[in-house]
Amino acid sequence: MEKFIEYTADAVVVGAGHAGCEAALALARTGINTVMLTLNLDSIGFMPCNPSIGGTAKGHLVREIDALGGEMGRNADKTALQIRMLNVGKGAAVQSLRAQSDKNAYHREMKKTLEHTKNLRILQGEAAEILVENGACKGVKTTYGGIILCRAVVLCTGVYLNAETITGDEIKKSGPNGFAAATALTKNLVELGFSVRRFKTGTPARLDSRTVDYSACEIQEGDEEIYPFSFLSSRPPKNKLPCYLTYTNRRTHEIILENLDRSPLYNGTIQSTGPRYCPSIETKVVRFKDKERHQIFLEPEGADTSEVYVQGMSTSMPHDVQRKMYATIAGLEHADIVRYGYAIEYDCIDTLDVLPTLEFKKVQGIYTAGQINGTSGYEEAAAQGLMAGLNASLKLRGLPPFVLRRDEAYIGVLIDDLVTKGTDEPYRMMTSRAEHRICLRQDNADFRLTEKGYACGLADKKRLNVFLRRKQKYERLLRAFEERVPQKEAAVFVQKYGYDAPHGSLSYADMLRRAIPLKEIRAYFGVFEDYPKDILETAEISVRYEGYLKQGLEQIERAKRLEDRLLPPDIDYSEIGGLRLEAREKLNRIRPLNLGQAGRISGVNPADVSVLMVYLATRNKEK
Repeated sequence: MEKFIEYTADAVVVGAGHAGCEAALALARTGINTVMLTLNLDSIGFMPCNPSIGGTAKGHLVREIDALGGEMGRNADKTALQIRMLNVGKGAAVQSLRAQSDKNAYHREMKKTLEHTKNLRILQGEAAEILVENGACKGVKTTYGGIILCRAVVLCTGVYLNAETITGDEIKKSGPNGFAAATALTKNLVELGFSVRRFKTGTPARLDSRTVDYSACEIQEGDEEIYPFSFLSSRPPKNKLPCYLTYTNRRTHEIILENLDRSPLYNGTIQSTGPRYCPSIETKVVRFKDKERHQIFLEPEGADTSEVYVQGMSTSMPHDVQRKMYATIAGLEHADIVRYGYAIEYDCIDTLDVLPTLEFKKVQGIYTAGQINGTSGYEEAAAQGLMAGLNASLKLRGLPPFVLRRDEAYIGVLIDDLVTKGTDEPYRMMTSRAEHRICLRQDNADFRLTEKGYACGLADKKRLNVFLRRKQKYERLLRAFEERVPQKEAAVFVQKYGYDAPHGSLSYADMLRRAIPLKEIRAYFGVFEDYPKDILETAEISVRYEGYLKQGLEQIERAKRLEDRLLPPDIDYSEIGGLRLEAREKLNRIRPLNLGQAGRISGVNPADVSVLMVYLATRNKEK
């Protein structure tokens, strides 16, 4: 049969989930002729699990994606049902935005954005094989025999790769929500040299909101005063629908424990590794037997549907058990289940096989992003998709790669963790993973990243100008904070907060350093009224936490000294005397780019890093 060349392109993106969408947009927006290959056009930007964007640490990722020129933040703003700032009672470093999203609207808007993007074609089909010639990507072959010639491919297969859904003793070859699984590609990935393993995740039931007694639940409204995810959004989303809070109880837990032998998680049906930080309700009840109840959030799936997502009750129990345990919960006694919960197992790769650019080490031009890399979450996927797509674009354009350090972005932490440490379970971003989190706040993402995104060609001129205007306002506000208030007037004000009267005048910055809230200063003195909320917040944090920020910057500078010590790619670590056997094996496999990355590898200790420093010094002298 004659070869069927469907398209000739520069790049192909396999998959159209959150990773695939950002990868395709990053490629196309930087001038790369791109084809997006997806199993189903109706699954573009689909939310198979919780209908939300953001959350703790995840909100940081969304704002970073946006600052670099990505789409997730803008789409989340367009389709939000409500938005809240989490952890407002804690420090600025851990505060994160979270939007309750209209999942159908999110899909429609993202599909529309992709369809109207220059340089991007969308094709429904399944990838069967990555074509390779002389150690480099040459194209993608579909299950129908069509060939898309290309020089780069970004694999964003999500949870669809060889997927199986499991409920009780029923196992189906299926992706989420009944979408088809991708069954053809795993064999080819193994042949190419990828290390493939099996992970699992799960989802709760969906209920008919008309059958829920919300009067027995606690209402959870969105914040009234909030700013949007995207720095380009002119106004924050409106609160359209509330969420609700209820709880499991002793009877719920009894039903689960009585039926553990029917749980795929506990009867041996499921052998793969699931997410530690998003466990099933069965796991929570078994693991935390002393807890009398667990929080359950009832989240609307959209403005035009009666489906409600039961956050906190992910399960793979049989249908009859699900009915019984849901009926024990306040407000859900007579609720109708419209979709039952299930677990899903899928193939993914070992990310120690990929470079910090997310390019596969053994074949040039193959990039991976999202859950194929062993991560969980829409936001983690989108961040990787953007970086993989952008790095593929840069390589195709003959430009240097773009790798974010751990001190530059949560995205840098995420990718460095994956390619340096690897993961034995679905990886979730958390603020505790970022050692420089005081400097990596969600409010300053554009200060950290927009100019970098513009330099790479992804962030456009409009976004850059919006940032520069914001920066100008911020700097003007910092100067205004240094204006001084006469001693007498200042004394009356600060004494209200338990401070002694000052000996002289005080600046507004001095008051902020005394932990007096900016809103109180504004109200009393009638100042700074013409500044938007987000600028006020960023400036207040900069002044209030300047001591911690200074310390953080000093730590970053110390860490950069190791990052700047590059390790030549041709080193044979097995030949370096003084390195322990484990260190030699790990270093030869991971091939770190610099001493900083080498020191973060599990199995490489400070003594090994010292040996490498001596080796580099000797090697440089010899040259």
